[in-house]
Order: sequence, then C-alpha cells, then structure tokens
Amino acid sequence: MTDQIRSVDRLDLLAAETTEGPQELRPREEISPDEIGREIGAVLRLQGLNLDPNAIDIENPDDERMIINMGPSHPSTHGVLRLMLELDGEYVMRTKTIIGYLHTGMEKTAETLSYVQGGTNVTRMDYLSPIGNETAYSLAVESLLGIAIPVRATWIRMMMNELNRIASHLVWMATNGMDVGSTSMMIYGLRERELILAFYEKTAGLRMNLNYVRPGGVAADLPDGWEDDIALLCDSIYERTFEYDQLLTGQPIFRERMIGVAPITAEEALALGLTGPLLRSTGVAWDLRRSMPYLAYDEVEFDVIVGTYGDNFDRYAIRLNEIRESIRIVRQCLEKMPAGDYRSQDPKVTPPPRARIGESMEALIHHFKLFTEGFHVPAGETYVGIESPRGEIGCYLVADGGAKPYRMHTRAPSFTNLQAVPLLLRGGTLSDTVTVISTVDPVMGEVDR
Repeated sequence: MTDQIRSVDRLDLLAAETTEGPQELRPREEISPDEIGREIGAVLRLQGLNLDPNAIDIENPDDERMIINMGPSHPSTHGVLRLMLELDGEYVMRTKTIIGYLHTGMEKTAETLSYVQGGTNVTRMDYLSPIGNETAYSLAVESLLGIAIPVRATWIRMMMNELNRIASHLVWMATNGMDVGSTSMMIYGLRERELILAFYEKTAGLRMNLNYVRPGGVAADLPDGWEDDIALLCDSIYERTFEYDQLLTGQPIFRERMIGVAPITAEEALALGLTGPLLRSTGVAWDLRRSMPYLAYDEVEFDVIVGTYGDNFDRYAIRLNEIRESIRIVRQCLEKMPAGDYRSQDPKVTPPPRARIGESMEALIHHFKLFTEGFHVPAGETYVGIESPRGEIGCYLVADGGAKPYRMHTRAPSFTNLQAVPLLLRGGTLSDTVTVISTVDPVMGEVDR
C-alpha cells in the first residue's frame, strides 16, 4: 500500500513539473476575467474601440467543455504550428496559438554574418517568398550605404518579386484546395508553380532560397531567351486561373466551407495590425506597392484587390485575382525592361568581373576581401518594408560601421497575422479550424525566425 501511495505522489509531482506555463491554455475557472478577455480578443482597442464588449463569457455554465491539443505535428497546420482549443461540443470557444517549434535564430545569426553573406540567411525565413525576403534586406542595406542601383536591376527585382507572389499564391491555392477536400487543386497548383521554379533555376541556378537579390543589384542578368520564357509562363498561368475559378468558385462544398466562415471586420484587422490579403479582405485597400511605392511600382498599372466581408471566401478570391494582377505586372516588366547593368558598379559593394581575377592582382585582392571580410556600412539604422504575398515584411537594420550588422529584426507578416487566429476561430466549428489556418496562410519559417 505504501508503494502505491508513493507511486501516485510521484505522478502528481511529474504532472506539476510538466506545466507549460503562460503558453498553456488553462480552464476558465483557473484564470482571471482579464486573461479570458485577452484570449478571445475582446480587450483589443484602437482609439477607444472595444471590439467585442459583450462577448466575454466569464462564467462556465457548461461543464462539458474540454481543452484539446492540435499540432504541432499536424498535416493541416501549414508547418509546426500548435493550437490549444477549448471546445464546447463541436464549437471552438477559445484558442491559444503556440509557436517556437521551428526556431532557428536567424535574426541573431545575422549579427555573425557579413552584409554580403546576409542574403543566404534571410532568404530562408519565408521559404515560399525568398525573393521578398532578399529584397527587403537588400533595400535596407542600400539605404544605409546610400547607393542607387541601376534601373535594369530595379525592374528585374520587381519582375522576380511578382513571379514569387504568383508562385506563393499557387502553393496557397493548392494547399487550401487540399484542406477542403479538392485533391485536384493540389496537383494543378503545384504543376503551375513548376513553371516559375524552372525559370528561377535557369536564371539563378536554384529553385528556392536563391540569394539572387543582393545589395547592389541582382546576382546575374536574365538568361538568353527570357522574354519567350516569361511570355509563355504568363499565358499558361493566366489561362489556368479561369480553370481554377471554374473548379472551385461555384463548387457547392467549397462554397459551404468558405462563404461566411470566420469573418473579421476592418476595425478588428487594423487593431490587430494585420496586413496583406487578411486586411484587404475587409475592404481596406492597403498595399505597400500602391500606398508606399518602392522599386518601380509607381510606373506600372495594377489594381489593389479588396473584399467586402472579410471571410474565408474573400481571402480566397483576393489571392486568385492577385495572381492575375501579378501576371499583368510581369507582362509590363517584359515590355518595359530597360537595358544596362544588372548590378551597381560601385567597387565597394560589387566584385570585379570574374575574367579580371586571373589578369589583375588588384582585382584578385578586391574579390578576396569582399567575400571574406565584406564591405563596411556606415553607422546608422533603417527600416524598409515591402509587400510580400502575406503582407508587410520589413527589415530593421542597425549598423555600427563594421562589416556585419549590429542588429537585424524582421517584421514578419505571418507572425503578426497569427494574432487573428483566436478571433477568427471563436464560435466556429472544429471542422472550420483547418480552413481558417489555411486562409491566414502562415509560413512558420518566418514566424519562428
């Protein structure tokens, strides 16, 4: 009997030691009303606005509620995202998002890498939008250096960013289709994405994590015959977007899973700091390409796609139509691509031509110094934000005059947009959880950066 008692005591002790602390979703009777309010999004305020003043259910009249775990090893959480859900039958009452399972410390790693090497680091954060990561980083470094890049390099960057947006949205179309039961969409979306990845490989030598956009310009000029490749790519994907429309938009099951599910208002989205398709689905036409133009976006024509109801269907429709708008921009890049250099000729940031390395000792030394020590950046700080497929991605850099950043911080849209998950899920069914996570479109590589 004594051994049995000791065994029970040991189990109690282990249970007490394995608590997850603040990130754990505890029963309502164990937490304060303020904490409940924060968890259900009822205490967020923007200029005195109370998002949901009467929805704080402090009492727990139904003792059938239970707390379950979803993820991080789950095929439909789009990465190692973990959710703790309080369920009342099939309905989700509270949600807590738990992150950190993919933590790589990329921001701290940036302090150990030279500015030349930094592109190989940031390109791996949002691995579905590597060009966007590289562009934000390169623009920040160039801002500190005070250099201007050639016009051709600017247009190449813009075209590659829009191809990246198309590829990212195609992955979203594919995985969202799979999440609601359309296995055909998974096949078609990845099929079209292959066209873009093949062009990336032809241009930069890699399909993903390219390190193509670098401080001073881009790594290489566009390959011979790129005009024909881009024209074929645009025509093929544009025609197939109408096939996606026919496959999904009018499909009864798809519409039931998307229309009116997980709506969010413009006031709620702004209070949470949401950007990208999540914010635009509420009717707010905020797109940094139009609102705060960078690269050459003020020289091309495109429409900012917005929704009305802020529900799953609006977020789907926005991404589908943004593919078409990005194709429109890419076609203008094809028509207007200027001639000239693809990178700055400033010797402080640009290595000498490879042919000169075997001819000139100065060129050899310059090449060696640039790729071992790197170039020095004047002391200062800067922030540059651009529009990635998921929203505003920003790079904050602090330089101390050396060859490595003193500090780098990334404003990752997936990290910010995940704040909306508890609000979107509240009151919905457990079956809606998967579709809501999908329409938020988080990439955990930049959440756990």
